[in-house]
Amino acid sequence: MAHNIADLFEHAVDAAPDNLALKVGDRTVTYAQLEADANRLAHYLAAQGVGPGEHVAIYAKNSIEHVVAMLAIVKIRAVMINVNYRYVEGELNYLFDNADVVAVIHERSYAPLVAAIWDKHDRLTTAVVVDDALDPDDRSDFSSYGAVHYDDAIAGQSAERDFGERSPDDIHIIYTGGTTGFPKGVMWRQEDWWRVLGGGIDFYTGEPQDEFAQSRQATDPRMVTFPLSPLMHGGAQSGLLMHLFAGHLTILEPKFDPVRTWELIEKEKVQLIFMTGDAMARPLIEAFEEKAATGTAYDCANLVAISSSAAIFSPPVKARWMAAFPNSIFTDSVGATETGFSGMGLQDPNNISTDGPVIGIGPNAVVLDENNRLLDPATDIGKTGRLGRGGSVPVGYYKDPAKSAATFLVIDGERYSVPGDFARIEEGNRLTLLGRGSNCVNTGGEKVYPEEVEMAIKGHPSVYDVLVVGIPDEKFGQAVAAVVELREGQSLELEDLRTYLREFLSGYKLPRSLTIVDRVPRNAAGKAQYPAAKDIAIAGFAAKAATVDPTSV
Repeated sequence: MAHNIADLFEHAVDAAPDNLALKVGDRTVTYAQLEADANRLAHYLAAQGVGPGEHVAIYAKNSIEHVVAMLAIVKIRAVMINVNYRYVEGELNYLFDNADVVAVIHERSYAPLVAAIWDKHDRLTTAVVVDDALDPDDRSDFSSYGAVHYDDAIAGQSAERDFGERSPDDIHIIYTGGTTGFPKGVMWRQEDWWRVLGGGIDFYTGEPQDEFAQSRQATDPRMVTFPLSPLMHGGAQSGLLMHLFAGHLTILEPKFDPVRTWELIEKEKVQLIFMTGDAMARPLIEAFEEKAATGTAYDCANLVAISSSAAIFSPPVKARWMAAFPNSIFTDSVGATETGFSGMGLQDPNNISTDGPVIGIGPNAVVLDENNRLLDPATDIGKTGRLGRGGSVPVGYYKDPAKSAATFLVIDGERYSVPGDFARIEEGNRLTLLGRGSNCVNTGGEKVYPEEVEMAIKGHPSVYDVLVVGIPDEKFGQAVAAVVELREGQSLELEDLRTYLREFLSGYKLPRSLTIVDRVPRNAAGKAQYPAAKDIAIAGFAAKAATVDPTSV
């Protein structure tokens, strides 16, 4: 047996085949049913020539078929490639080229985009189409590139598990944003991924688990879990797989809706939710409070664990949650695609940090000073450095040795992943997370990199120069803001700029604030001065907000 994603799932199937595995809307599947369909799709992909180590993209919202695809790919030792379904044509083109995709499993509504890029990728030979999770009646044509419908692909295929031995060295890739705005694939050995993201260690004690530790839980009283984020993100993907390994029931939704979320938590007696900071926490608590104000609050007595990760869960919002759920456990889970789990903080309603999440230092987590020396959590209290992790770390970035060398460091003979998050050492073996040291904008859990947005804005005929920064936003944690220097005699309004950019960028990357300046702040050598640009953007936003007549809104 191997410490391999497919094997770990199959252990749970063998332990409790009749357990419900997934529920999406009114549809449910047991572990045995999920296994059978994954085997059928795996056999189809293998018959099309998809082999071990080859890359298969999943381009879909949350659905049962999405999970079937994930499992089918790893069963034949191929590599799943997560695709952001918000990508426009140029972004999709780049990802398929960078990832060397040979096959794609996509929702039918995305067929026009797949058709537009198909002939640009010689390696791409196989496509399977699933019905759209939100619009199952969509009839987009996929005939031009020889795709087959999911039902036809699995029809007549064997449901048997006969795929041969797998290896803990099989590669698992998670695509995440890059510092230049382009996504980059983080390559993990599957055993290493399992150890730090899939439950292969006890997250509290750091003790390694044996291969069957999770599947043995499948016969115990099980949890009902509800990851609210899209499976296209590594965090939701990892949370789902971890709970499948343990035989739990996972609720999925293709679209986040606060009222619908509470209805499901109440109806399905959900015990654990994962959410993405304020972007989800704020609308959720507002919907909960509105319902409570009617005198008929949602009955969520079973909700005992509430976890936030990947974005800011701000103190004011966190306090409202804790008031509404005084008996629940709140955790800030901290990590990155490049490090996996780095620590977890149990939140105390009487002591909510205003600087950032406070976490216990996770297994193999380290803090490095500016000279890449390891700081001592016992004696270097109050010092700030870059957060990293040793032990099980990724192999590197796919096809990017330069970025791999910059992120994955060897110090005193040990290898560490240091993606750039900063932390301050606190008493009691704890850390305060201070955020990414780069200029990345985290808006509602989505990473937006300034250089990519700047390049797109500079294509506008009225723009001479621009810097893009993140400014505080109550709803999304941060909002994308543009500081623009116009060409002589030109003018530009925010909505006109956003309309122009929609051809090039996903909606979440579009600026929500525009400040016009005489000169973009740069030093004598022309290097961007981002802190100055951020100050300008915040002041410009505040000045515009102050001019709004509150009686008019």
